[in-house]
Amino acid sequence: MAAAAAAAGVAPVSARFLVSKEQFHAYLRARGQPGGQEGAGGEQEEDGAEEKKEEEEEEKVGGCWGEPPAKRVKSEALGEDGEGREDGAEEKEVVEQKRARGQNKSRPCMKPNHYEQIRLCPSVTQGCAEKCYFGSRCRFLHDIREYMATKPADLGHSCVLFETFGKCIYGVTCRFAQAHLGDGYQNTVNVDLAKQWEGKALVRNNLPKDLQHQLRKRKFSFRKAEEYLRALSKPRGDGGKGGKATGCSVEKEEMSNCTTPREGLGDSPECPVLPEQGEDPKADTLQSSGPTSGEEASSIQTVGPVTDEDVIKLRSCEKKKLEIQGKLYLAPLTTCGNLPFRRVCKRFGADVTCGEMAVCTNLLQGQSSEWALLKRHHTEDIFGVQGGGCALMTRSNKFEQIVRGMNSVLDIPLTVKIRTGVQEKLNVAHKIIPKIREWGAAMVTLHGRSREQRYTRGADWDYIAECAKIASPMPLFGNGDILSYEDANRAMQMGVSGIMIARGALIKPWLFTEIKEQRHWDISSSERFDILKDFSNYGLEHWGSDTQGVEKTRKFLLEWLSFLCRYIPVGLLEHLPQKINERPPYYLGRDYLETLMASQNVDDWIKISELLLGPVPANFTFLPKHKANSYR
Repeated sequence: MAAAAAAAGVAPVSARFLVSKEQFHAYLRARGQPGGQEGAGGEQEEDGAEEKKEEEEEEKVGGCWGEPPAKRVKSEALGEDGEGREDGAEEKEVVEQKRARGQNKSRPCMKPNHYEQIRLCPSVTQGCAEKCYFGSRCRFLHDIREYMATKPADLGHSCVLFETFGKCIYGVTCRFAQAHLGDGYQNTVNVDLAKQWEGKALVRNNLPKDLQHQLRKRKFSFRKAEEYLRALSKPRGDGGKGGKATGCSVEKEEMSNCTTPREGLGDSPECPVLPEQGEDPKADTLQSSGPTSGEEASSIQTVGPVTDEDVIKLRSCEKKKLEIQGKLYLAPLTTCGNLPFRRVCKRFGADVTCGEMAVCTNLLQGQSSEWALLKRHHTEDIFGVQGGGCALMTRSNKFEQIVRGMNSVLDIPLTVKIRTGVQEKLNVAHKIIPKIREWGAAMVTLHGRSREQRYTRGADWDYIAECAKIASPMPLFGNGDILSYEDANRAMQMGVSGIMIARGALIKPWLFTEIKEQRHWDISSSERFDILKDFSNYGLEHWGSDTQGVEKTRKFLLEWLSFLCRYIPVGLLEHLPQKINERPPYYLGRDYLETLMASQNVDDWIKISELLLGPVPANFTFLPKHKANSYR
């Protein structure tokens, strides 16, 4: 009876590894101290320590360093034998469930001035102190010796930027500066290694300063978008009021003249996939972000054509084709789907990657922070960017205008990523998918849940299979609850063209390797730690090796660790595979590091980050962005 109850919602960890919550934390505390000894079933605590710990945990409920509410409530709701408690405990769980949904929007945020009181002027770091960007208004420090007297201690003896590229652009501000500082705090350079990287663009989709200036001053020409908007405002031929684009009929005529199969066509408002190109995106690519109303753009006078595209409009069948059927697609992941994480997934076999959701209005205003979400590493050969709007599924006219509008301004294929619907028990995807195909989308990705449902139940793959038939011949990718190669195989048997992986990649990024090699990888704790080390190095490359870059890397590492702790090593499971919505019980791993990685306590995540990035700043706090409600 107890085993049946545990199997319903708890991962099947072998009984010899299972321990109580108290034994689990006692083990980590004892082993984390110098001279700590490992006990067979967890160490006995000193008198009164357990009571004090419980009081501290009660004070930390909703705080920024305790365990996620879903983990805590669920474990307390189960008795020692795994069965549920009385009705009163169930009522408590229902109350706590609301707190475990969504995001921690009021979480504390560490600003750079919280961990670095005195900062060196960027002009000094880059060796041009005489040309300070801020002039007399500069509030940064210009004296290197004064800065070095207050700079925090270095975090290590080797700098990943210096070892990789032969030069660290952060100079004396680098937290690993002892690896490349000479006499007089001069920044040394490995000339031979630096030459190997000259002229190579490691990160693409950067925002040029002149383009940023045009966007901010509203001087960028959105000619194609303006033409489409004017077409929308024109009255229809039947004398009715404007509402649908007159350009739609033109689009249909163009399609009728094409002999290329329809699945090679189209665009969509959410995930355009950009095949690899040797250069950065041109100005026309910006039009995928959406139109703006600029009088300057519409009043520009032109003298003759500039390119062939101004004279001859591309037919839909002549656009670049999207050919990713059967490939493994890493889903766009808010916060955690950053460039260093995507590099990790790419190394383990992800074929297609997608950036985090970017807000079009912020892109059109030239905001650097938003444009940073569009950056891609040069190893990401098939890369997409995403906009948002789940509610468009209930506004088909607006949805159509957006898809057709993007189709008219882009020369690259776009895809639409949708859910089953907005409301939990009202599926509408099967109704909207044929329309999306008609509007010219290259592909649809269907997440087998509604927006209201979130992760409270499993993805509906039977419904995904039904929609895949309806979508044909347009490709449809399925998304939801894939954590093993068996899950991936079952998904492909549903008739989808491919699969998109989201939480599964966060929990174990080597999932792509498992799927391609059709095996379970009993990855060791040291191998997993090496993955975290790679992520940290990628983060220092991307965000910087100064204090601000180190802490930004730490922040995103901690966000990722809030998912990684849900992984249960293959060698500890009673039977395979682990299901994505099964709650990990408390267990002792095969070594200390494996047990530490299983902890859902924020203090232990911070401890892991300190093994990689050194001690946290004073008064450091962290609360993960996403609340844990996936075990409900």
